[in-house]
Amino acid sequence: MNYALFALLITVSLFFGTLILLETGRRIGNYRLAQDRDGARAGIGAIDGAVFALLGLLMAFTFSGAASRFDLRRNLIVEETNAIGTAYLRLDLLTADAQPALRDLFGRYVDSRLEVYRRLPDIAAARQELAQSAQLQSALWDQAVAAVQLEGAPASATMLLLPALNQMIDITTTRTMMGQLHPPLIIYVMLFGLTLAGALLAGYEMAGGKSRNWLHMLSFAAVMAIAVYVILDIEYPRLGLIQVSAFDQALVELRQSMK
Repeated sequence: MNYALFALLITVSLFFGTLILLETGRRIGNYRLAQDRDGARAGIGAIDGAVFALLGLLMAFTFSGAASRFDLRRNLIVEETNAIGTAYLRLDLLTADAQPALRDLFGRYVDSRLEVYRRLPDIAAARQELAQSAQLQSALWDQAVAAVQLEGAPASATMLLLPALNQMIDITTTRTMMGQLHPPLIIYVMLFGLTLAGALLAGYEMAGGKSRNWLHMLSFAAVMAIAVYVILDIEYPRLGLIQVSAFDQALVELRQSMK
């Protein structure tokens, strides 16, 4: 299923689920008030406070974690661009006849790295392009090792070019694994469940009125659903409305400078 559609489905389900449980809680509250007006609200303040405190803590935890990972993913794009640019500049240390083939290979490699993320949200296509990038990395390394061993290649080429290539390759693995780093599913299940539980308790607190307070009910449901949607969107920034793709421009500009 398309991620955007899935996230929208989750948000809409949470919105209407919250409204339903607000109404359910209100009806339960009205029934309890009719049965025992004095005891219907006894002791519920402590329970409500504990549930809403836990809900607030969990929401703050998931939002903070998602925002931190979002910033880290943006920084990794810049780090990879710098690593590729440094390795490319150090090709100047090689003999003149060894440089053209490596420069061409670098251009193909940057094109492949850009294509990996352009193919998202098609995960299968992105993984296929990632495998192509790995092959180009291997070819770059093999050709670079051969180039630094050619007669006339300065000793500084070995000391400066190969470590730069190694860093360039390492950052690819870091970015790939960072893209797969997310909180356990149980965290989101708890967030979803606590939101609905909070709606039930909030609805119970609203009991006793002659009519429904639609303003508060709709506002509560909308705020909670939107907050959960934003958390999910920040957590998966390549798939939803919130994107880190603007930072890919740095890699695009690097590719253009290679021509």
